[in-house]
Amino acid sequence: MPPDATDTKRRILGAARAEFAQFGLAGARVDRIAETGRVNKRSIYVHFGPKRQLFDFVVSAALAEMADEVPFTAKDLPSYAGALFDYLTARPEVLRLTSWAGLEREDASPSEVQAYEPKVRELSKSFDGAAVDVLALLLGQITAWQFASPGLRAHASEGPWSDDRLQRHRALLIVSVEALVSAARART
Repeated sequence: MPPDATDTKRRILGAARAEFAQFGLAGARVDRIAETGRVNKRSIYVHFGPKRQLFDFVVSAALAEMADEVPFTAKDLPSYAGALFDYLTARPEVLRLTSWAGLEREDASPSEVQAYEPKVRELSKSFDGAAVDVLALLLGQITAWQFASPGLRAHASEGPWSDDRLQRHRALLIVSVEALVSAARART
């Protein structure tokens, strides 16, 4: 009977997630993934194929995990925005992974495209013709603090990542999403 590869795959994926989040696809090294995951390089290729395929799998898994942890609620976008902001603040590597994917690949993977499909479909019921725009603006608002330049974040007197700052930003985010929803409904 062959050995169970579950633990090996888990270690590879954990190491790959950290490596890709820090260095992206181009900068990541399979040698470091193998060393961190306590596996040999061959087992990475056997279980996940080439580095690009492993990267796509890691990004897809991060998106699926996020969707499970933060269910999309088209009927209550402000609450969804707050919950997703909290999730991404607690797990910055997820945003880093998707950012690297956007920077390093011309096209989205099929799983990334599929991840947005139910959200767009649900939003289309309320924002006919503007669902993609609403979702893009919503996600932009949710990630605005994380993507703000370090120079701007340096002006946060109590520190950009303090609990007080994050709670104030979250409260403004909710109000901003409420305004987005109201404006989008008025235009559709």
